[in-house]
Amino acid sequence: MKIKNRVGVMGGTFDPIHYGHLVTAEAARTTFKLDEVIFTPAGNPPHKKDYEVTPAEERYLMTILAINSNPYFKVSRVEIDRHGLTYTVDTLCEFKKIYGPDTALYFISGADAVLDILTWKDVRDVLNYCTFIAATRPGYPIEKLDQKLIQIKNLYGKVVYPLQVTGMDISSTEIRKRVKQGISIKYLLPESVELHIKKHGLYR
Repeated sequence: MKIKNRVGVMGGTFDPIHYGHLVTAEAARTTFKLDEVIFTPAGNPPHKKDYEVTPAEERYLMTILAINSNPYFKVSRVEIDRHGLTYTVDTLCEFKKIYGPDTALYFISGADAVLDILTWKDVRDVLNYCTFIAATRPGYPIEKLDQKLIQIKNLYGKVVYPLQVTGMDISSTEIRKRVKQGISIKYLLPESVELHIKKHGLYR
């Protein structure tokens, strides 16, 4: 079947969303000629156990505020509205049903997450549902990623495409830490998101 559309899926906790996420999504969109990128805030992520995740509705609102000015970006509630733990395989399966067989899905993820991909639930199905894009920052130790990509290719016959992105050094963890310490977060994330964080007293 001929592919008519290319849709990027960018999963993440987005706690909070920041310019690193946005720059990565736009780089993936332009590099892989995606028709749109769907930001999918996690509802109840199984891998975020080291801190208390901000309520899903707050993260959803911040994501909407962040992507509002880009007509190629959308936000989905598919994970937020799902009960139980949030798994990528379930999300991709649902997007496959929504968009149909003539749409190719591209899952945009950080390289560090890709290093752990073999531990994901139903990883074979995950790799069959989409094409993976592994975003790295300049200076990232690419050798470790290359080894993992070769392993994935040997085990599952699937190619994961690395994508070097400027501005990937910003992290949600650092932003939460700075807010807690009363340090400025200006220019690390959209002003609308910064104002939302201040207004609702998040991360304090």
